[in-house]
Amino acid sequence: MVRPSGAGGPTLAVVAREAGVSVPTASKVANGREDVAPETRRRVTEVLDRLGYVRRPRFAADRPPALIDLVVHRLDAPWSGAVLHGVEEAAHDAGIGVVVSAALVRTRGGRPELGWLDKLGARGTAGVLFNLAELNTTQYSWLEQHRIPYVMIDPVLDPPPGVPSVGATNWQGGVSATEHLIRLGHRRIAVIGGYRRKMCSDARIAGFRSAMAAAGLRVPPEHVRHGDFDEVVAHRRMTELLALPEPPTAVFACSDQMALGVCQAAREHGLRVPDDVSVVGFDDLPQARWSSPALTTVRQPLAEMAATALRLLRRMMDGDRPEGVRTELSTRLVVRESTAPPA
Repeated sequence: MVRPSGAGGPTLAVVAREAGVSVPTASKVANGREDVAPETRRRVTEVLDRLGYVRRPRFAADRPPALIDLVVHRLDAPWSGAVLHGVEEAAHDAGIGVVVSAALVRTRGGRPELGWLDKLGARGTAGVLFNLAELNTTQYSWLEQHRIPYVMIDPVLDPPPGVPSVGATNWQGGVSATEHLIRLGHRRIAVIGGYRRKMCSDARIAGFRSAMAAAGLRVPPEHVRHGDFDEVVAHRRMTELLALPEPPTAVFACSDQMALGVCQAAREHGLRVPDDVSVVGFDDLPQARWSSPALTTVRQPLAEMAATALRLLRRMMDGDRPEGVRTELSTRLVVRESTAPPA
């Protein structure tokens, strides 16, 4: 994306706001692109001239690639690699550049640090993909005010009406995992969810409860715990479960990372997986296949979710508005070696 050459000059975000258009549209006019309606071009050109926006010569800005931002929850998280792979592959095919950052982890609650969105606007981004983001009302308003298109990938909370998001069929995944354990003969089944307020975690636990109710099985309150999608915390929760008078014979952990912590806790208590306790994860990350025993899990199509989100964002960058606000891709149970009938 182009930006003014003069220090302190107006950004494309400012031009777009003044002209009542999106940042990508303002960029097209600034770059001399032809795919803009005449009236829109006239309005944007007037604002460019009035604000003194310095445009680079056509030969230096000959249809430069669009630049988007991918903001992930954590750069070191296993699922971030899958999301990045999906976005990068789709962006490469579309000739789009990607700037990756983890700005959302710098303040409590996963919200961007103060001033981060201003930096995003100054960079002249054509759009933003937020992965596992929790934005507040002010930040949503900022994005709308600056007319920057954005899509949420697996949002933490329900986004405002009209905000597009892409996720997975988490509820159905929770049902599939639990039904698998029930079919094996387990009756005392516990669940370890992620964060208490996270949409995907709540949906997976709801699927667990639904499958248990359909089988006529009671879920004691102490069999529902939260591990914050963290291996160490899940290890602690499994230790608590094993200390119960009647510990579960099977555990559905709502992420592969937590499932690995559950398996480690079981081993430390002299239990074998799956002979003494069965464990199911969620995500189907690479380590699920290579753990010992190989982990039974629910495959979440992370790369496909990311690519779908980018396609939605491209449509919005072109001025379209997606018909469906929430897109969900199917999950699938992958049975490996960590589950077996109860002893």
